[in-house]
Amino acid sequence: MWFFKQRSPRSSLGPSQINRMPKTQDLCLLFCLVAGTNACYKQWIPDTNYENESNWNTGVVPCGNDQVQFPAHRKVSVYVETTHSVQELRLPVGGEFILNSGAGFYVGGGQEPGCGAGAKAQFKDSDSLQWWDPALWRAAASLDDLEEGRPLFSVHEESVPCWYDDVIFRASSSFRVDTTSRKPDVPVKSVSVLGRMFNRKAEFSQYLRSRSGRLQFHGSSTVSVGGSGCADPSGCECGNSANRERICATVTCPPLTCKKPLRPEGHCCYVCGVLITIQYATGFNLQAYKQRLQNLFLVDQAYKSVQLAMSKVSKPQYVLRMVPFGVSATIQVVILDGETGSEAGTVAEKLAWAILNDAHSQGSNLGISEAELEASSGSSSANGPGVGAGAVTGAVFGILILVALVSIGAFLVHKGFVQIPKIPMPSMPSVPSLRSSKKDGHIGDLGGPLDLGFDNPMFDKPSMLPAMPTLYNAELKNSISMTQTGVHFVNPVYDENETDFSV
Repeated sequence: MWFFKQRSPRSSLGPSQINRMPKTQDLCLLFCLVAGTNACYKQWIPDTNYENESNWNTGVVPCGNDQVQFPAHRKVSVYVETTHSVQELRLPVGGEFILNSGAGFYVGGGQEPGCGAGAKAQFKDSDSLQWWDPALWRAAASLDDLEEGRPLFSVHEESVPCWYDDVIFRASSSFRVDTTSRKPDVPVKSVSVLGRMFNRKAEFSQYLRSRSGRLQFHGSSTVSVGGSGCADPSGCECGNSANRERICATVTCPPLTCKKPLRPEGHCCYVCGVLITIQYATGFNLQAYKQRLQNLFLVDQAYKSVQLAMSKVSKPQYVLRMVPFGVSATIQVVILDGETGSEAGTVAEKLAWAILNDAHSQGSNLGISEAELEASSGSSSANGPGVGAGAVTGAVFGILILVALVSIGAFLVHKGFVQIPKIPMPSMPSVPSLRSSKKDGHIGDLGGPLDLGFDNPMFDKPSMLPAMPTLYNAELKNSISMTQTGVHFVNPVYDENETDFSV
């Protein structure tokens, strides 16, 4: 059944409310800076408005000569801003029109001037729009920033609402979103629908059970509100890592040309830019540090193309950069720029070194104990107060663990609790001894048979060779002597009678 619902005047913003809104935004912005939240607002971008051209297959809003059709078996909540003329209107089995004051439909008879010959305009299906698609959200620090197009850059996991965020669905619009998650609940701080903000669980649960709520929110998980927001000055982790696969399944990564692409924590793609990892101490304030970087560096026109995201993340820790031994919370700074080709990341790296030098000189005042830089150009550096302390501590910790394990193993072996298995030695081929060689060989003792080796027909049988005058003459035969120990060749150049070594 299709319902036409007239929007209540109380749900729209009156002049007095509009005049008070800037003060509300200023208070929210101040609260964000004090409480340390990473973003104040996450706004849903798509809508199911009748006047939105992108919601129609024709690319234009239907006019009086068109036949308007909605998917027969789809559920949708459509917001109608003004009055529209149609030739024919076909509605699905279930759904609703939310009519603004004075909005409605009438049949024009297909004679509206300037409308053309008429077409079949079909409303697009919105069931496939997912809560976990980063491209469907816009983040900003205030409502003014949302309206004026000053969005915040963040990694993919933080582009969708975190548990401490205020979620905004535009006042003069309706929507349909699939909230299916790996968990039964999708926690956020508050949700604003049709100009009404819900920050109490009971009130929002009642709205979700209404007809509009069931049409706008669907899926196996339920959006829940009522969180207190992030009260940690050093920031809070977003908490969307459990749905990382859902988030990244909607992301298409661009091709890269840099030497060493980097992948930030919480991001689905490798990037050309710089990562700064900050180890913080007592007194560190995330929002105050963001404001410092904004005032010191980002106001410079040289960095106008730079995108900077800063948040608290959990990163694995390694002993000697190889052996993992746990995770710890750190501050991750992601810096990208608009450069392309071989210049991609160069401006970001220049800014990163300036930030690192600032952390080195002012870290003790800012609550920064260590800062490390890694660039897509391949360069990296550890800097800041206490530089290398983490690496030294990890190395010492790893050596102590290794010594303890060796000591425990030696103790267990000594007490007989653990036996070292005997390793069989590979069998070696037997080598006959010299004594056995003498017994079995042909050389033998003095007077035994002589081992002549292999037969040499040329040496043993000179008669087989052609006759050569001096090859086997008497002089040559006298230069060769045979004894019981072998064959000896006499050097004809040496004359034993010429040299006498006897005393």
